[in-house]
Amino acid sequence: MSSPAAINYRAPGTWLTLVAFLVLVIAVGGLIGTQSLPGAWYEGLTKPPLNPPNWVFGPVWSTLYVLIAIAGWRVWLRDRSSRAITFWGAQMLLNWAWSPVWFLAQMPWAAFAILILMWLAIVGFIVTSRKHDPLAPWLFVPYLAWVSFAGYLNLAIAILN
Repeated sequence: MSSPAAINYRAPGTWLTLVAFLVLVIAVGGLIGTQSLPGAWYEGLTKPPLNPPNWVFGPVWSTLYVLIAIAGWRVWLRDRSSRAITFWGAQMLLNWAWSPVWFLAQMPWAAFAILILMWLAIVGFIVTSRKHDPLAPWLFVPYLAWVSFAGYLNLAIAILN
């Protein structure tokens, strides 16, 4: 493991790696989001209290994707083969799987199972990334909070419908 001082954040390669992380996370997330929009099925579901309006999800996920990319990038620079990066990759794949399972397959219980695994991978990243980077785990705290809230919404909708 490299020490934090060993990372030269001014090096062009470092910034190119950040751009790659941002493009990967935002582009794939955005593509999946545009291909699995809420439709008539979702609109017809009984929603729980505290269900936000649909317009909230885009800005929240855009912000979270930037934080997720930066956190992954910071740990990647220090140790590409770390358990933290494994958790980062796992949570990202689960994140990308959730919308198609929820909106396209219309399977709330399967989506909830994915969400539980995603939540565990997020916690795994937070716990394991602490030894690699002091900022990366904190960048995942809003994500953990949002996915926890999404878990409430997902479970409540599955039960109500």
